[in-house]
Amino acid sequence: MAEDAPNAAAEGTQPAPAEGSVDSAAAPPASGAKAAEALLPSLSIWPPSQRTRDAVVRRLVQTLAAPSVLSQRYGAVPEPEAERVAAAVEAEAFAAASESAAGASPASVEEGIEVLQAYSKEVSRRLLELAKSRSAAAAAPAEAIKQESPADAIKQESPAEAIKQEPEDSSAAAPAPAEATASED
Repeated sequence: MAEDAPNAAAEGTQPAPAEGSVDSAAAPPASGAKAAEALLPSLSIWPPSQRTRDAVVRRLVQTLAAPSVLSQRYGAVPEPEAERVAAAVEAEAFAAASESAAGASPASVEEGIEVLQAYSKEVSRRLLELAKSRSAAAAAPAEAIKQESPADAIKQESPAEAIKQEPEDSSAAAPAPAEATASED
């Protein structure tokens, strides 16, 4: 009897009275399965409410703009830009997940959960792609600056300027022909 109490509380029903008790004449409570079926139509996993979608956008902004693993690895995004980009990422992911659901509401909670998981994965994928592309775009100009070395600057000079910079005594670098024949003997 005590073992039934936790399950009964979870199902929203009361434990069955002991046989032969005075309460046994009362009408039996609705079964747990029927009560759950009555609640399921009102439980909608997909599509998420606007409040939920707004919470996703707020979390994306926080991930992009505030210190996070993503912002530490790929760089933080200024908050105004993060708000704009997060809203776009969420909207694109929602549209992609809605397409996968064939535009109709899923017939069961399980189907709704699958679409919600696809939405979540799409948000994550698009957010990571965005962070990587911003990081690569920011690194490209920095790499161009780093790669420009003094040798590159010399290449940009005119040929006349390059000749002026050559050492005057180029014979010091190579031995004279007479010295070369003397050392061979």
